[in-house]
Amino acid sequence: MSALRTKAEHTEAIRTDRRVALVINTRSRRGRRHYFEVIEQIHALGFEPLAEIGVYNPKRLRELLDTALATGPDLLIVGGGDGTLSSAVRHVAHRDVALGVLPLGTTNNFARSLGLPLDLPGAIRVFATGKVADIDLGMADDRPFANLASFGVSVEVAGTVKPWLKRVLGRPAYPLTALTILPGHRPFRAVITVDGQRHELLTHQLNIANGRFHGGWQVAKDISIDNGLLVAYQLGSGKKLRLLVETLARATTGRWRSLAGGPFVTGREMLLETDPPMAADVDGEVRLRTPIRLRVVPNGVRVMVPSSFEDR
Repeated sequence: MSALRTKAEHTEAIRTDRRVALVINTRSRRGRRHYFEVIEQIHALGFEPLAEIGVYNPKRLRELLDTALATGPDLLIVGGGDGTLSSAVRHVAHRDVALGVLPLGTTNNFARSLGLPLDLPGAIRVFATGKVADIDLGMADDRPFANLASFGVSVEVAGTVKPWLKRVLGRPAYPLTALTILPGHRPFRAVITVDGQRHELLTHQLNIANGRFHGGWQVAKDISIDNGLLVAYQLGSGKKLRLLVETLARATTGRWRSLAGGPFVTGREMLLETDPPMAADVDGEVRLRTPIRLRVVPNGVRVMVPSSFEDR
């Protein structure tokens, strides 16, 4: 792999040469509706994309990302939900190309973690006025992820939530679906080992986050996608009523305490074991099972962010 440019050099190349490629998942919540609008606004900023690709079949997403990258852009602009953007992150990790994010999904956790405007004109302006930063890359075993690995109720929710409900309600579709699943859900035991210390818990839901947001709400007020740490936290205990209360509290207020005040476990590397073994939802894809070793790769991905973003 060739050496990476400095972030300042990379930013200047994007602003001067304007070598960008564009990939939009038209199956995402807003992708089909805004596809031509996005292209028009990008052209209006003086960009002439090397490739303009609409993804109509999600199974071809990885192939089409490779096609876009083969044009040699300095900035790969990708529009879609968090699953689409997670695939894009895996493609640009450790490469001398920055990822530009168009938030076209339901919760847009990754875009929120980067401090991006959630309106399309604002997000698109960042490509011309922002800067290149490097952020942390999460690893679940050998699988890269951008935002979150989750276990428990949310795995069933991801496979159950109706697309029409997401289109109509947006973010509230997830907690509402969770409430229908919870009565029949069994709690599980989990052991998280960090730096030789074991943390045991009984819960219905466990999340391990690299990003700042889950379900469109901030995990904690002082969490960052660029601090070199993963953050593990449970929703509720083994009692369904407590999970119900906390789920509703998050859905209505989104307030979380500081990392220093708990109930969080933080670390650069974690071993998660569960009884019984469980499927993992890693940025929207269910492909792994516990036990899983999770770690963070500091500064593993380059992204285009607002100039105000704190790049550590």
